[in-house]
Amino acid sequence: MPVAVYRGEGDVALDQKPVPEPGAGEVLVEVSHCGVCGTDIHMVLEGWGRPGAVGGHEWSGRIAALGPDVDGWGVGDAVVGGELVGCGECAMCTTARPSLCERRPPVTGSGQDGAFAKFLVTPAAGLVPVGDGVPLRSAALTEPLAVAMHAVTQAGVGPRDRVLVTGAGPIGLLAVAALRAGGVDDVVVSEPTPQRRDRARAVGAARAITPADLEVPPLPMDLVDEPVDAVLECSGSADAMEAGLAQLRRGGRLVLVGTGMHAPRLDNNRILLNELVVTGAYNYDGGGFAAAIDLIASGRLPVELLIEPDDVPLTGLLEAMYKLATGELAAKVLIVPRP
Repeated sequence: MPVAVYRGEGDVALDQKPVPEPGAGEVLVEVSHCGVCGTDIHMVLEGWGRPGAVGGHEWSGRIAALGPDVDGWGVGDAVVGGELVGCGECAMCTTARPSLCERRPPVTGSGQDGAFAKFLVTPAAGLVPVGDGVPLRSAALTEPLAVAMHAVTQAGVGPRDRVLVTGAGPIGLLAVAALRAGGVDDVVVSEPTPQRRDRARAVGAARAITPADLEVPPLPMDLVDEPVDAVLECSGSADAMEAGLAQLRRGGRLVLVGTGMHAPRLDNNRILLNELVVTGAYNYDGGGFAAAIDLIASGRLPVELLIEPDDVPLTGLLEAMYKLATGELAAKVLIVPRP
């Protein structure tokens, strides 16, 4: 079967591998679509990856075979999967925070091949069904949408709140869409590239500005003229994290969603004097995949604006990563597993 294999920094090659066989509690899935994640870009373009690895974790597809001890599923079922299933016993799991499970796999992956391939093997416990009315192409948004929805949960915002989203790449756009679907109308987006600002407005942002428009008051006790209740930092930029902190009202929350290689220098006195909360958003809420696929099925998301119009074959994966990294592409890129 065709696969896209990571060879080294900036190098992905098309290769062939045998179709894997599912073990106990696992299923074989024929991949329909797989999104390109920011983590995939870090793995490939910045050399985080393990040579020989097959990436891709934002997938949809159909079950092609069942391993032993799998109940409740059948060949041909439309599914999304890859959701982290916690141990169910640690302190984080028992408080419905499975993304922080004490036995979770390394953030660089478990070592199992991903969905930049024709087929993949995955635990049946992490599957979520895709309803008849949801195209598999749309369903491939489930994993990144669940990430964006978790960020909104971490922000603790409601319909009357004002939110700033920094970075209007795929996750930033999904965060805007999730906020709007949750009734938050006052959403401002900060984004350097014009095409992504335009896309953010189309998805539902009330305003789209440039990072240069974000004022940083000279003294830590001072606030900007129009402070926000929460900032969802989706770019991974240290500068955006620092500027985002300065946009908060007293008692506001900065939620770090995007990953980046450079650490920010956050003003400790601003945090102290204004009792600000700085937190992360790693993976999903408990039951995040089911909630995300339900939102996709509801029709309340502008799915056509959240996905790039043209699917990309495996041979175009590396080029798509570069275009996402530079901002040339705004929305989610979907890979289809054909040569």
